[in-house]
Amino acid sequence: MNDTTETKKPSWWRRLSGGLKRTSSSIGNALAEFVSKRKLDKAMLEEIEDVLLRADLGTEVSARIAAAVGVGRYDKMISANDVKEIVASEVEKVLAQVARPLVIDAVKKPFVILMVGVNGSGKTTTIGKLAAKFTGEGRKVMLAAGDTFRAAAIEQLKIWGERTKSPVIAGAQGADSASLAFNAVTAAKDDGRDVLLIDTAGRLQNRKELMNELEKVVRVIRKVDATAPHAVLLVLDATVGQNALSQVEAFARTAGVTGLVMTKLDGTARGGILVALAEKHRLPVHFIGVGEGVDDLAPFTARDFAQAIAGTEAT
Repeated sequence: MNDTTETKKPSWWRRLSGGLKRTSSSIGNALAEFVSKRKLDKAMLEEIEDVLLRADLGTEVSARIAAAVGVGRYDKMISANDVKEIVASEVEKVLAQVARPLVIDAVKKPFVILMVGVNGSGKTTTIGKLAAKFTGEGRKVMLAAGDTFRAAAIEQLKIWGERTKSPVIAGAQGADSASLAFNAVTAAKDDGRDVLLIDTAGRLQNRKELMNELEKVVRVIRKVDATAPHAVLLVLDATVGQNALSQVEAFARTAGVTGLVMTKLDGTARGGILVALAEKHRLPVHFIGVGEGVDDLAPFTARDFAQAIAGTEAT
């Protein structure tokens, strides 16, 4: 990308609010339909709750927001904007508990990050974007192509390695992923790398044999460094909606997930699933993605996300 287009790139807020447009519109349009036409009553609060449930915010959060809307407003006219402000405020409260940066402990060298998730969640691309971020911060990064099932994933990681000038540990397609992880941790240690990012094959959370294989990868990594992996990041595709909840449960059980990365928020009207996840699992959310570009993955901030999802202006 040349310098001219770089400078014209919209701000992160613009990209985030644009990416979440389908979610905020689905909430905003539904609210506008009935909110301004009559005074607030019990039926309207139920309708508001339904709108939020359809955006995948989850039962607890949706009920809490509807209750907050009702406080001191019964029998009064209320605007869609009033409701959006309350949605933003309540969502921010939930997300503030999980919006935590990924901290690289410089004492742990290499700081081993294991990336997990189902097929198509955007794991390999996310690894590349994180490698670009870390090298941009002056860290020495190594990549491990642990998705040995897919030749395309191995090639994709090699391209990211070239782009970020990071060495890539890779084997042939079909190679044992646990052995590859072992070799990668050993090589990163010997080479004095700051961060090692290990890709893994996409696996469905209900396939026991594949989840057992992931457990083996974790065990083998610990043979080289008993404290590793230092972070296990689950990459979630926002477009799967409620299915993300069972993914978190299964991967947390198998691999000890320490944090979440949510991708493809720009492709769905179900961006509210991140709120439901935060409420239920309380796992740190480190990064969110709203596009394919290398800088379309950014650290997660509660207020920006809450305002983007509610369709209110950033303050």
